[in-house]
Amino acid sequence: MNRFRRHAVAALACTALPPFAASHAQAPAWPAKPVTFVNNFPPGGPSDLLARSVAAVLQEGFKQPFVVENKAGAGGNLGAAQVAKAAPDGQTVLFGIDTAFTINPHLYPSMPFKPGDLKPVVIMASSGLLIGVNPATGIKTFGDLMSKGRQQPLNFSSGGNGSPGHLAAAILSSSTPVKTQHVPYRGNTPAVTAVLSGEVDGGILATPGMLPHVQSGKITALAVTSARRSQLAPQLPTVAELGLKALESEVLYLVMVPAATPDAVVQTLSKGIVDALQRPDIKERMKGLDLFFEGQTGAAATKRLADLNTRYGQIVRSTGMKAD
Repeated sequence: MNRFRRHAVAALACTALPPFAASHAQAPAWPAKPVTFVNNFPPGGPSDLLARSVAAVLQEGFKQPFVVENKAGAGGNLGAAQVAKAAPDGQTVLFGIDTAFTINPHLYPSMPFKPGDLKPVVIMASSGLLIGVNPATGIKTFGDLMSKGRQQPLNFSSGGNGSPGHLAAAILSSSTPVKTQHVPYRGNTPAVTAVLSGEVDGGILATPGMLPHVQSGKITALAVTSARRSQLAPQLPTVAELGLKALESEVLYLVMVPAATPDAVVQTLSKGIVDALQRPDIKERMKGLDLFFEGQTGAAATKRLADLNTRYGQIVRSTGMKAD
């Protein structure tokens, strides 16, 4: 009877552990102190909002502070470099998007870190962008955009050099008769504001920031660049549906750590993040940011980034994209 009671008490103790503690009982003692998520873009953008949502869940599960620090600049290179130079112990983690690894190496004459300095923990999600213009342009359809863009260059804003909007505008110019002039801003929010105010003609930007102004009639939405229709604006066609599949582009939301970080730590962090992304509240948060869950890790994540790096390198070279 005593032996039975000991087993029962042990079983109850295991079930009483928090979800993360229970699933990682055999993992190394990580995190042993506060973890810093370095987001390499300004506050308020989709990657920053997702970082803060996930950090709150991990803090609850791992019983350690998870702090989001914004380190913007040089198209995300500054934040990525900060993590690349950090100790490989899983305490300093890059939480951002793919551009520092897929676009910037081809855009900037020198990089503050080497390609092999960081490795992926998980590709969490993907999203497309919304192609929108100021109504004062008189553009109401993608056909109108094509016609006007043939006649004169259109000023298109982006969230900065090497940002997804910068790349998407370059693809637009190289794949259609539309000619665009790139106007970089410090983040997605001021880039949207520029479209809204008429400071620029349009932009290819994150859907959540554009949509309220589309709904109010202050920005005209034309299409989305993702392979799937937007979850927030399903009435908008994809570029492929318009017969322009070459314009497809996506943003990958990912987590990276210094390359020498132990695999056991990477796996613990990866599982914690993937589990967090499956929570109903985080799923709803992702839908509100127009993000599609991906969950790729290891070799699959590495290959996907390498494939995008190759594709975007060809686009940068063929279009003459520059860090304005």
